Amino acid sequence: MYTGIVQAVRPLSDITRYPGGKTFTVAFTDELLEGLKLGASVNIEGVCLSVTGISGHNVTFDAMNATLERTNLGALATGDGVNLERSAKMTDENGGHVIAGHVATTATVEAISTAEERAFIRFRVPEEWAKYIFARGYLAVNGCSLTVAEVEDSLFTINLIPETLRQTTFTRYQPGDLLNIEVDHQTMVLVDVIERTVTRVLPGLVAGR
Repeated sequence: MYTGIVQAVRPLSDITRYPGGKTFTVAFTDELLEGLKLGASVNIEGVCLSVTGISGHNVTFDAMNATLERTNLGALATGDGVNLERSAKMTDENGGHVIAGHVATTATVEAISTAEERAFIRFRVPEEWAKYIFARGYLAVNGCSLTVAEVEDSLFTINLIPETLRQTTFTRYQPGDLLNIEVDHQTMVLVDVIERTVTRVLPGLVAGR
């Protein structure tokens, strides 16, 4: 599990294609390498990946084609920076919210501003996932725990403070790019339970809406 507090932006030193997916090599710092072992889980740009190799400061991760198709990892290029968070320990302070690194969907960037007077990202998610996102609710965007500022149907806006811009990859993104979105699990369960209950108790009302 993760907290959504990005620990560093680290560059991709290599990307290698193999028949079933891609191997990503990320250059870690000494601090991030401390205690890291093969098989450990690391949040890379919002996606939970397992360490497959460690050679000096270079750490490798494999992503299958299914993962590449459902996230924005397939669009990454060598030299790009990625948001990185090591898995959290039980004793760690959680300054964000509980994140699994299981991307629900990708969102398309509609607008982005990094201006000091107001930095924000506005993006659109598929309709089936929009129902789980609420104003002032938690959302994991590229592995970063953020609060939704504005909601308009399937269009959502998140404001970004200077520290978030400094500590993440959001400054790289442009309109049309894809973001990895993980909705809050408890919110998703609550919405699904309410929908199923209403459908069962008031089927006629739901059918006629």
